[in-house]
Amino acid sequence: MSVLVYLESWEGKFKKNTWEAATYAAKTASMLGTEAIGLCIGKLEEDASEGGNYGLSKVLQLEGDAFNQFDANVYGAAIAEVAAAQSADTVIVSATFNGKALAPALSIQADAALLSNVVALPENASPFSVKRGVFSGKGFNVLTSDAAKRIVLFVPNSIAPEATGGSASVEGTSAGQGSISPVAVKEVDRVKGKIPLPEAERVISGGRGLKGPENWGMIEELAEVLDAGTACSKPVSDMDWRPHSEHVGQTGIAIKPNLYVAVGISGAIQHLAGVSASKTIVVINKDPEAPFFKAADYGVVGDAFEVVPKLTEEIKKFKAAN
Repeated sequence: MSVLVYLESWEGKFKKNTWEAATYAAKTASMLGTEAIGLCIGKLEEDASEGGNYGLSKVLQLEGDAFNQFDANVYGAAIAEVAAAQSADTVIVSATFNGKALAPALSIQADAALLSNVVALPENASPFSVKRGVFSGKGFNVLTSDAAKRIVLFVPNSIAPEATGGSASVEGTSAGQGSISPVAVKEVDRVKGKIPLPEAERVISGGRGLKGPENWGMIEELAEVLDAGTACSKPVSDMDWRPHSEHVGQTGIAIKPNLYVAVGISGAIQHLAGVSASKTIVVINKDPEAPFFKAADYGVVGDAFEVVPKLTEEIKKFKAAN
């Protein structure tokens, strides 16, 4: 039995979490004593053989009109067929927006157990055991499955992509070609010109402490010098200061960047639930009793309108000197 990994692409290009998924699959396959196989769906502008650099033995490419737009049921049916054809008992999917929609559909179509919110490599091969986040990231448990087949939905940025220097063969596949969507897509409206929050390695976020949308320029300027995405708290999006696509938290987008900077955000538990998995949290707030300081790795007690411009200027100086 092999390990199959879905190599997600967007507009023909692979994402950073695509190679995280490949690395996860390769390490899982090594533990199980088998090979890891990649699967690309849709047209690509990049070389799929790059999957070999992350431990994949080969990459299968599935194209067709049915895959021009993402449809969880169509993609799920196709992956289930490919998994059966490749005798894959383990399928790895990254928990992106599309991955979260895909995995449950795939689980049903492949008659496989779904192990969701996985945050680390498998701890044991037999029985298959994985560590997963629970209670909105406030705790962890180890889930053991004795199912014959399983779908592992792992959280992006849980492991780092690990290049091995190899190159995989790329083969076309006819498995899954019969998938047809009952849904006709008339129009797709996407947010343009921004770093997608689930993929951002650094995020600068603002709250009601900024007092109004007219003051958001300093958040965007700091984000620009740090090559970061911008985000906001729920009250900010509710008041239409910022678009809902930037709302992070329990009822918004859950993120796990390497750096999260919260400016003028008190740190309500609903907000923390969506950002607490960040590797480094920096809080800037003039209220020394703000709850967010308890979760922060670094905290600055001060007026954001003084601290943020000075921080931006110092980062500019540092970058210019290096």
